[in-house]
Amino acid sequence: MEKVEVGEVFTITDENNEEQEVEVMAALTLDDTEYIAVSFVEDLREETQEDIDLFFMKLDEDGDFSAIESDEEFDKVSSAFDERMGGN
Repeated sequence: MEKVEVGEVFTITDENNEEQEVEVMAALTLDDTEYIAVSFVEDLREETQEDIDLFFMKLDEDGDFSAIESDEEFDKVSSAFDERMGGN
């Protein structure tokens, strides 16, 4: 996959095997791994800024985005995104 840009919309398959459109809200590289924060497009259209849920994904070795598996990695990525997005 090519470098993902903020604002880009793509489709993921959720745990119920349903396709969902997500929009990239932020991207960063941490410890040589690319991560993105995404939100469901449907939520972005309907919710206020405070109600938007962000989900973090990482670029795997195959060039696809996948879920973050460990709590430790999630906490590290979540903190890095909080700093980047909250520091504006």
